[in-house]
Amino acid sequence: MKIKWWGHSCFLIENDGIKILTDPYDDSLPYKKMTDKPDIVTVSHQHFDHNAVDRVDGDFEIVDKKSGFKNDKVSIKAVETYHDDNEGKDRGESLIFIIEFADKTVCHMGDIGHPLNNEDLNKLKTCDVLLIPVGGYYTIDADQAYEITKKIDPEIVIPMHYKTAELDFPITGVEDFTNKFNKEDVQFIDSAEFNLSDVKNKKLVVLDYVK
Repeated sequence: MKIKWWGHSCFLIENDGIKILTDPYDDSLPYKKMTDKPDIVTVSHQHFDHNAVDRVDGDFEIVDKKSGFKNDKVSIKAVETYHDDNEGKDRGESLIFIIEFADKTVCHMGDIGHPLNNEDLNKLKTCDVLLIPVGGYYTIDADQAYEITKKIDPEIVIPMHYKTAELDFPITGVEDFTNKFNKEDVQFIDSAEFNLSDVKNKKLVVLDYVK
């Protein structure tokens, strides 16, 4: 499995001959335009920095509802959450997508803004790779993300939706999250993409975004 981070909450997940792009952003964000041609695009919620499917090239299936998606190579299940800690009254709803391949399961947490209840946590216990927002303000913060990570206990955690040198959103940088892990469990990768098979005995993988 190969994972590439375009920036914010947008990743390309490539496995078993299928390409999945998550939460494409519009051109108001300072990151590069996505140039991949995916088979599937997931949209966790209808905000400009997550739903810009019109900027994605190619012929693809859009998955943006709780009904999810399934074909002979992948199953995508959705868990309904809120974009805030006020039952959606402030920012609406957001979906977690559980992307199940034959050999690995990737969970994209979307813009979750609150702790998970035990029922929803149990749905994520099969997760091998967790893509989780850590920047706070619009989503859960580093402390909440760390608590969710501990409860799910995936093989690999990849933080997203945090402040970078390019992005001036009022959110925190990734350090608030990475500092909660033992140094030997963290791998900073000086690239936007990596293969899961190249990561050995690491819990947290921090990617660079496409430049």
